[in-house]
Amino acid sequence: MSSAPPAPAAAERVAAEETRGRTVIGARVVEKIAFRALTEVGGIAGAGERHAGLPFTRGPAATGPRVKARVDGGLAALRMRVSVVYPAPVRQVTQTLRAHVMARVGELTGLRVRQVDIDIARLTPPGPAGERPL
Repeated sequence: MSSAPPAPAAAERVAAEETRGRTVIGARVVEKIAFRALTEVGGIAGAGERHAGLPFTRGPAATGPRVKARVDGGLAALRMRVSVVYPAPVRQVTQTLRAHVMARVGELTGLRVRQVDIDIARLTPPGPAGERPL
């Protein structure tokens, strides 16, 4: 006759859960999440055109948006280089972009985004069909 081992006490279960380890989210992961979040904001040139997961644009904006991240513990800081579709109001586009990226990175990673610096690389004309942002 075999007997089952006794169930661990609640305190022992909590102690075991606390010693399992921790999850570390790297800067490269945060950069990818932030890049994806910036594609969700209108008025950013070259962010929506993608082919096989890579930015696809032509002409002077061929480099597309760029994102760099620093992660320190539970904090993240981002630096973005984007082009804004002219004549969108640059201040409004950047405020929307900053708020959206901070929220999305925070909710998907659990990190607190303390800073998002945005460099405007250029103002670009509307797309070929004359679409206007926002």
